Amino acid sequence: MRMRQLLIKTLREAPAEAELPSHRLLLRAGLVVPLAAGLYCFTPLGWRVVRNIERIIREEMNRSGAQEVHLPALHPIELWEQSGRASSMGQTLFRLHDRKEREFALGPTHEEVISYLAARLVQSYRDLPVTLYQIQTKFRDEPRPRGGLIRLREFTMKDAYSFDTGWDTLDASYDAAFAAYQRIFRRAGVPVIPVAADSGAIGGKDSQEFVFLTESGEDTILLCPGCGYAANAEKAEFVPAPPVDGPPTAVERVYTPGKRTISEVASFLGVEPRQTLKAVFYKADGKPVFVVIRGDLDVNEVKLKNALGAREVEAMDEATVRSLGLVAGSASPVGLDRLPVIADSSAVVAPNLVAGANEPDYHLRNVNHGRDWNATLVAEFALARAGDACRTCGKALESRRGIEMGHVFKLGTLYAEKLGVYYLDEAGERRPCVMGCYGIGVERMLAAIIEANHDSDGIVWPWEVAPFDLHVVVVGAAEGAVASTISGLERAALDAGLDVLVDDRDDSPGIKFKDADLLGMPMRATVSPRALERGGVELRDRRTGEARVLAIPEAVAAVAAARSEAFAAGR
Repeated sequence: MRMRQLLIKTLREAPAEAELPSHRLLLRAGLVVPLAAGLYCFTPLGWRVVRNIERIIREEMNRSGAQEVHLPALHPIELWEQSGRASSMGQTLFRLHDRKEREFALGPTHEEVISYLAARLVQSYRDLPVTLYQIQTKFRDEPRPRGGLIRLREFTMKDAYSFDTGWDTLDASYDAAFAAYQRIFRRAGVPVIPVAADSGAIGGKDSQEFVFLTESGEDTILLCPGCGYAANAEKAEFVPAPPVDGPPTAVERVYTPGKRTISEVASFLGVEPRQTLKAVFYKADGKPVFVVIRGDLDVNEVKLKNALGAREVEAMDEATVRSLGLVAGSASPVGLDRLPVIADSSAVVAPNLVAGANEPDYHLRNVNHGRDWNATLVAEFALARAGDACRTCGKALESRRGIEMGHVFKLGTLYAEKLGVYYLDEAGERRPCVMGCYGIGVERMLAAIIEANHDSDGIVWPWEVAPFDLHVVVVGAAEGAVASTISGLERAALDAGLDVLVDDRDDSPGIKFKDADLLGMPMRATVSPRALERGGVELRDRRTGEARVLAIPEAVAAVAAARSEAFAAGR
């Protein structure tokens, strides 16, 4: 490919709104062009990388025994109503009507449709186990698209679904997908760790995320340096600091002028934050709930939503707080009988807590659950933070930022029972299939590859995903020897199975070298009168910076060998 023909425009500086390194480099290298929030056009160069990522995914999914299918992106809404997710997905689900006023959804994921397909193909235990996958467009009406390709409204996902006769064989299908994911990320050059995760809108029994740890990430990951425990903050478990123990004593009403926050009240009364009771107001599926937790802890809204079995949990607005007669800063479950009281277990076991008195500027000392107030529901929904004790070994947890790269789920029979995915066992009994689900976002992987493989000059592509293997920079193209060398080098490289990009533009050498570093092909060959005088072309490794002058046959052989070695190491 000659750069004169390649439709590409590089930028010296990235637009101001691009904050993440990957976003800046995607724009500067001309790989994508933004269309609207969460929507991007891919240029020829960017699309070559996407296709390479998809090739790796296909190879490893096929190697795992999965079979590729293709499912519609346009779904009849009845399928989503049958699964119950037409409402639980909320505004994330894009909805539309056809000319006959039949309602459809643009698929944000494909559990419903794959279940529809399997229900018509799977009949007997002899058809199982089977894993089906596709690489297909997804649509999600994200409220806050961000980070370039990190969170999009239209994106490509590899989603796979396994169907088994039981949990034991599901474990085998899950492990096969898990191993395939490890190989995919290794080949793509993205270091990941598996972490325990919340299943979210997908549902199911257990799930794990593959996370790329980076300060650019939007997720918080809790890691234990002692036992290796790792979990997304939405899922992480920990052991809270023990309560200050003692026998229950009489309730005392105390004046706390202007003290509204936990720290202010604790300091004023000379107690620790763990000796206070924090009140938080929420709406669960639009209905108000009164949430209490020990004052030194924070509410994990994902865990709270799961404990309530709610589709959506959001902070209560001030108008609702006032209409319910609640006193922000002095609210308490004591004497509260008009709202359900949802208590974290920390608030139930701790004695003699300081709580609000349900009137401004007053609090109550020595409040005890079971005597002074009662919870409608008790659950564990405290948010794990750095420094909290690991539930497994007791070491202090550490906090890191990360990007979710892939997610694997044990769905069980959740969708099979709702959508009729049954099989006949050996005894002729009708049983629901046990399902698993496995997803990777292609564009997000592209962003993470750049996050993990760049330097101050630009992208440093891993071999398997690079748009081209060799970037040829031409200096002094008007000279006959240079022109003939370019043709010979290009022909030899193509004969060796290499993809070659030749910069034959009329720009200065400085611009060409800067663009070569920015675009980040694994190897660069400079064809110039000076290099020819030294016996060949200058070959430079983009990652190490090592440069040497070699004759064309030796240069091509060196590139091919480096490529083969990198491919073999990834596999």
